[in-house]
Amino acid sequence: MLRRLLRFAAGLAALMVATFAMIHLIPGDPVRAALGPQAPPDLIAARRAALGLDDSLVQQFLDYVGGVFAGDFGTSFLSGEPVGQIVIDRLPNTLSLAVLATLVSLLVGVPLGLWAAIRTENGRNRGTEVGFTTGTGAAVAVPEFLYSIALVVTFAVVLGWLPPAGKAGALSYVLPVAALSIGPAALIARLVRAETARELGKDYVRLARAKRLPAARVHLRHVLPNALTATLTTGGLLLGGLIAGSVLVESVFAWPGLGMRMTEAITQKDFPVAQGVILVYGAIVLVVNTAVDLALAVLDPKSTIKES
Repeated sequence: MLRRLLRFAAGLAALMVATFAMIHLIPGDPVRAALGPQAPPDLIAARRAALGLDDSLVQQFLDYVGGVFAGDFGTSFLSGEPVGQIVIDRLPNTLSLAVLATLVSLLVGVPLGLWAAIRTENGRNRGTEVGFTTGTGAAVAVPEFLYSIALVVTFAVVLGWLPPAGKAGALSYVLPVAALSIGPAALIARLVRAETARELGKDYVRLARAKRLPAARVHLRHVLPNALTATLTTGGLLLGGLIAGSVLVESVFAWPGLGMRMTEAITQKDFPVAQGVILVYGAIVLVVNTAVDLALAVLDPKSTIKES
């Protein structure tokens, strides 16, 4: 646990340095870029002074770190709204998409992978195996934003069954969650199939079958729990990836989450907002990865022995 927490602290420190450097690596004056070329020099100078951009880099970094730990992520160049308030308002919408997409990916991927492993055990049903590997491989390769466009065109524009954008009721979740979960569900299915196929060849499965236990009991009570360790680890990592990877999907569906707000901030050159949202995204990924590591150490103590 100490080793993993130290890694988390090192990752968080690197993330804060990277997000702080983001504004200073942008060519030109970020305040002038945000306010536009017609902004009067007095306004630009006042805004730079208010943001502390006239201080030394060391002092700016210390102020930035102190502000982050105090919950102050800065202020929007354009609206003057605190970045922390923007995060509080938008983060629940992003988390709801990511959590639902993770649950859908697990609920679809685990049964599909288990079925494929049982169906193709000992080289049986080669057609099923080829179709499964080809289909899931193609599903993993397609980016989420292409799924988003295809789903909008099919189910919102052509068929008119679902709303094309925005957040207005339960039906508005269907298309963005589907766009986010297709690829991860296929990835989980491939992983579950591989892990289940390995478990099916072990002695305890042959013993259970020799006792003439029902097939459903062998597969669900004995094989599946042993095959799920790697899958649950992947599911936790997927949650962090889906939170950070929802940016384009939120933009396609005009979803009022952090991803869409970050896209708007980059387009409008509102760099404090983009900086704060990127920091929050990175911190969430670090927290999720650390939690998955700790959960894996509890579920599979052999992993800590291998690591040490």
